[in-house]
Amino acid sequence: MAKIQMKTPLVEMDGDEMTRVIWQMIKDILLTPYIDLNTEYYDLGLVHRNETDDQVTIDSANATKKYGVAVKCATITPNAARMPEYNLKEMWKSPNGTIRAMLDGTVFRSPILVKGITPYIPTWTAPITIARHAYGDVYKNTEMRVEKGSKAELCVTKADGSEERALIHDFKSDGIIQGLHNLDESIGSFARACFNYALDLKQDLWFSTKDTISKKYDHRFKDIFAEIYENEYKEKFEAQGIEYFYTLIDDAVARVIRSNGGYIWACKNYDGDVMSDMIATAFGSLAMMTSVLVSPDGIYEYEAAHGTVQRHYYKHLKGEETSTNSVATLFAWTGALRKRGELDNTPDLVDFANKLEKATIKTIEDGVMTGDLYLISKLENKTKVNTEDFLHAVNERLAEML
Repeated sequence: MAKIQMKTPLVEMDGDEMTRVIWQMIKDILLTPYIDLNTEYYDLGLVHRNETDDQVTIDSANATKKYGVAVKCATITPNAARMPEYNLKEMWKSPNGTIRAMLDGTVFRSPILVKGITPYIPTWTAPITIARHAYGDVYKNTEMRVEKGSKAELCVTKADGSEERALIHDFKSDGIIQGLHNLDESIGSFARACFNYALDLKQDLWFSTKDTISKKYDHRFKDIFAEIYENEYKEKFEAQGIEYFYTLIDDAVARVIRSNGGYIWACKNYDGDVMSDMIATAFGSLAMMTSVLVSPDGIYEYEAAHGTVQRHYYKHLKGEETSTNSVATLFAWTGALRKRGELDNTPDLVDFANKLEKATIKTIEDGVMTGDLYLISKLENKTKVNTEDFLHAVNERLAEML
């Protein structure tokens, strides 16, 4: 068959360690034999980020704004131990954080369901998508240790030089203090991204904070969501027969546990960080999650929801065989290819992405899987295969579908 053509490039962001190895395998085995792959390539591996003083990360985000769709490999966010290992000039920031800030994006993460892997909550028969706000709160906090006898105040100096103050606490003993902030503009972008994604998926949208306790901070999130929904999205939701509703975070947790899934759950930054890992683990594996960053103006960046699999990479460097799960990375590619096809009106590309996902799921449901899934799958006839052999098994089924 003739190779599928792409009208517009994908922004391709390469990464680090074992996921970088898998990245090339996926391209060689499952993509380039079938697609005339058209990408604008950026090497976000830590070595190249260090060489370019992290300018490559900024360049990749700007390219994503230009072309509208990106696919990203997992990358290292360096800690102190990585400094000598990679001879780093400085402890570079998380590429994900930089890209999220530049795209003003919201992260949507959803589990990939397969037969044989039963969620720990057995009533969850449909995926639950976590929508995580990706700006502010505890991730941009200011903290202090406070000595006994101190008085802490919240002080805002306004544009005209006047001050507004509020007492936080008179410390009768030693303690701690933390200052958080967020921006109306960022909250509004978060809301619109969530409403647009719900319309794309034709799924209900839940949003939860703790406005009964945080009567100004969390209540501002609630009010902005409500205002945007009423003014911009209510009629669209009603036309599709889907629902938006707000509830307290503790009530949302109770509802989620009792539910059957099949909706989007929007959370503030920290709540989304915690709940996305809870959802992933309860459904089976962090390596079986899709993750996409969506900006309010319709820019998409698809990625794996996990790290660079450092332990397997060190085994790989020694020439030892690994059985690393590539599904999340593979679905980052299929998500990006499908979105590129939808935006460019190239149905062949959309069809290819859909069939590659089906082939991947069929491979696992046929009992061929990597070691992590082998341990939790309840299938009776199952086989553990290595990293590369799993991709070849997917390719066998893909070739039959094509």
